[in-house]
Amino acid sequence: MFAEYTELRSAIGPLVAVAAFGTGTVAAVVLLMAGGLTADRRRAELTLLRARGASLRGLAGRLLAETAVVAVPAAALGLAAALLALPGARPASAVAAAGAVALLACAALPLRAVAAHRAVRVHAARDDIASARPSRRRTVAELTLLVLAVGAVVALRTRGTSDGAEASGDELVSLAPVLVGVIAALVLVRLYPLPLRGLARPAGRLRGVVGPLSLARAGRASGSAVLPLLALLTALTTAAFGGSVLTGVADARERAAVLTVGADARVEAVQALPSGLAGRIGRVPGVRDVTALSVFPYAQPEGGRLAVPVAGVDPAGYAALTRHTGVGAFPADALKSSGGKDLAALASPAVADRYGTRPFLVRLDDGGIVTVRITAVRERTPAVAGEEFLVVDRSGLPGESARPTTLLVTGDPADAGALREAAGGGARVQLRTERFAEYVDSPLQSGAERVYTAAVAAGAGFAVLALLLTLLRAAPERAALLARLRTMGLTRAQGRRLLVLESLPQALLAAAGGTVTAWAAIRLLSPGIDLTTVAVSASASPAGRAALRTDPVSLLVPALAVVAVTVGTAAAQAWWTGRRGSVRELRAGDAR
Repeated sequence: MFAEYTELRSAIGPLVAVAAFGTGTVAAVVLLMAGGLTADRRRAELTLLRARGASLRGLAGRLLAETAVVAVPAAALGLAAALLALPGARPASAVAAAGAVALLACAALPLRAVAAHRAVRVHAARDDIASARPSRRRTVAELTLLVLAVGAVVALRTRGTSDGAEASGDELVSLAPVLVGVIAALVLVRLYPLPLRGLARPAGRLRGVVGPLSLARAGRASGSAVLPLLALLTALTTAAFGGSVLTGVADARERAAVLTVGADARVEAVQALPSGLAGRIGRVPGVRDVTALSVFPYAQPEGGRLAVPVAGVDPAGYAALTRHTGVGAFPADALKSSGGKDLAALASPAVADRYGTRPFLVRLDDGGIVTVRITAVRERTPAVAGEEFLVVDRSGLPGESARPTTLLVTGDPADAGALREAAGGGARVQLRTERFAEYVDSPLQSGAERVYTAAVAAGAGFAVLALLLTLLRAAPERAALLARLRTMGLTRAQGRRLLVLESLPQALLAAAGGTVTAWAAIRLLSPGIDLTTVAVSASASPAGRAALRTDPVSLLVPALAVVAVTVGTAAAQAWWTGRRGSVRELRAGDAR
């Protein structure tokens, strides 16, 4: 038992680390972004302090003290809340995490201010995003991150997150998804000015003032917009990746449950079932259809050393069942024999390779003998849970062999007790929902799912937070701009359109870039991520390897939320500024 637990933990741990490292990186980027936005907003104040003789050490100490007054108590409250919420958890990790958050929150603003005000300037040069040119240091840093990202992706694709005793599980591999988001953000920041420069001159020839002015305003955004875009893309990538993991786990469990049971419910016995049982099962509330089968798990083909399960079915009803479950669907005509005594058979690939298309004899469990000829091949079939099988027309079985031993039930029986009561004591009843529930009985599995659920929520929350912080940073300047333009005749409707159109380029870039980046990250990393252990608490699943696949909902919902929040915030700001009035807004100060 202990060895099984240790193996399960070693397999799940590296996969959980991917979510933990991704969420932590997004939080760190948002904290750095908040410090950068604060330093940018206080640029005039800090420039004046430097011009009046303030030293870099004194300036950094002052900003550190201002930030610590808020960050340290907030980190302490967060630590206390975490310890109260999880009283049995190890406090050392929580204290270390809270200390790291407090340190980063305290240091972000002073470090950004020191970097921006090393030299004393009275008038700083414009730093528009459309005209800024990346420095050599930034280029070197970006190339270094690119090398790290490529190494992480290659390591994850080749070694995976969990491979038994060879589990990679190192920090670089765990950072692979978020590093892909970081590289994509850096690429988009470099490409973003290109369309702004190209559209600037054509927009100037447009009629009206809203279009050209909004484009000009978007181009004059601060060159420090790299951090907000970086925060948005990493947050969206983390949310989409986590959502795809959760969807992949749920799909793998559903697939494994369907392959194990064969339908929504399965009623089977060793001997033939009573003749009226199918009718009683069909009258249970929630049952839509009942398909009768004759299953022989130990049938012996002639000339073969291994037993092959044989299922006798009604071709029309069973074909409909395969279409309903999505397991090995086939046309009913595939089991129709073309004259003679040979029964047309549906076979698994292994059986088809072994016996080919020639007729061969099969001895059933009850001693009956039939001659079958393989006419169709499918990977899996609902009647048999294994990977080797033969499916034939039940009407061609001899005598007593045609009596049903298994009933596959489709529908949604709300009362499992009523289904078992109708089946009687001589039959075994399996429900797909119960089998699905058995796959989540491990605390390690449920814990891993909670971690990824928290990662999705944190990614979406940090994306919205980054967007709101960016919009709030520019809110006073936009309010003053609207007030000035209204004195020149700009209407309220034009003001709303101006703020929305000014905010949309970066929001659309983040939404589209986040969607494409998350899709690319999942496609790049899926060969190295095996969700089987998280899905079914075992190294092997009836459905095979549970691979990571893209989830459209996880890709699109966070991206659309970013655009919706952008449009809603801009419209609300325009409405609120209109209520305050132009004169009152202009009296608030022209420093904005």
